[in-house]
Amino acid sequence: MTAGKGDELVPHPVKDQLPGVDYCVNSNPSWAEAVILGFQHYLVMLGTSVIIPTIIVPQMGGGNVEKAQVIQTLLFVAGLNTLLQSWFGTRLPVVIGGSFRFIIPAVFIALSNRYNTYLDPRERFKQSMRGMQGALMIASVLPILAGFFGVWRIVTRFLCPLSMAPLVLLLGIGLYQQGFPLLAECVEIGLPELILLILLSQFIPHMWKLKQPLFERFAVLLSVGIMWAFAAVLTVAGAYKNRPLQTQFSCRVDRSGLVSGASWIRFPYPWQWGTPNVDAGEVFLMLAAAFVSLVESTGGFIAAARYGSATYCPASVLSRGAGWLGLGMLLNGLWGTGSGATVSVENVGLLALTRVGSRRVIQISAAFMLFFSVLGKFGAILASIPLPIIGALYCVLFALMSAAGFDLLQFCNLNSYRTKFLLGFSIYMGLSVPQYFNGYVITTGRGPVQSGSAAVI
Repeated sequence: MTAGKGDELVPHPVKDQLPGVDYCVNSNPSWAEAVILGFQHYLVMLGTSVIIPTIIVPQMGGGNVEKAQVIQTLLFVAGLNTLLQSWFGTRLPVVIGGSFRFIIPAVFIALSNRYNTYLDPRERFKQSMRGMQGALMIASVLPILAGFFGVWRIVTRFLCPLSMAPLVLLLGIGLYQQGFPLLAECVEIGLPELILLILLSQFIPHMWKLKQPLFERFAVLLSVGIMWAFAAVLTVAGAYKNRPLQTQFSCRVDRSGLVSGASWIRFPYPWQWGTPNVDAGEVFLMLAAAFVSLVESTGGFIAAARYGSATYCPASVLSRGAGWLGLGMLLNGLWGTGSGATVSVENVGLLALTRVGSRRVIQISAAFMLFFSVLGKFGAILASIPLPIIGALYCVLFALMSAAGFDLLQFCNLNSYRTKFLLGFSIYMGLSVPQYFNGYVITTGRGPVQSGSAAVI
């Protein structure tokens, strides 16, 4: 609201398209600027592409070589999926990358008793990856059918700003565990990165006026470069020489094992781990993760349309995007990435930070994904950025994703008690229900529902 001293408060006018965007979906910056912005999007999505294999590959019996190969594969398929979504799907500026929602099913499969008979770690890794592939390929049928057969179009037709606001809001807030907790694993690197990113993007542009928006547009690239160099200096100086192993892994720039494990040139290909196999129980877990990914990707499409200064996405576009998202999950299963596909939340937040919603920039970032996934050593160098730096980026980018949910409230009647109830109840339950399941698993070691089924296909 705006008001002078003693004046009556006046609400800001409603804007169907977000103002202040420098480049919308169909407008493009210069090629040089677009390439730098595309590389920045690639740098942002690297965090998730490294975190997911770092969690699941050791559970599967794999080492640094297998982890580097899975990261390369995940990047390669993410590049393909991003191009397909921007060409044939919603055609919005969204990056389609790995999803945290598939970590629990992947770990469940990796720790399954049927893989304990394999004593060779490499063979156990391959067998568990084949199980993930089979389950994910079948689970991908859900978003494919929902999208291309119009089911999701019927569902999303009932979405209104009041129902979209909590969906988009919780999409960013729901990833709070990947923000400051990841930053705090090496606070002397993560916290300065967060402060520097905020200074470069929010304060310096207002204090130092330039003809070109250099700092706010490239704040991520500048801050990461500075803090990565700082972390390298601390590593070379021996600051972490006698620290615990976990601290060294989080803070040092030479402890990821990716550079030594990656190949110079490697082309990921379908069924590279062998013929997939299917377990019925594992399929149901992957189906649940695929449905969650479908819902959160819908929220990501809505937020990306807003930050790209596009009009509201019609149900037909959201349904088409869901279908191509399902095809993306199928590609994840064919190649064996250990994770399904979803809209990259952090890259949607980067659209808001840079105020550039150009589709071309996202397509260039997909080209970087394909390039660095094939040239493994070069990609591994970038992927070895300490994860606390990535956690600092998440603190800002996930927050901007959540802000898109608040943005939609301008179309709602907040003076209505029914609106207040629906908004408050949906947000509260969206945070409270997952906490119940998390607490149940922590205290009992299992989920609240046990089917007891061991059927194998």
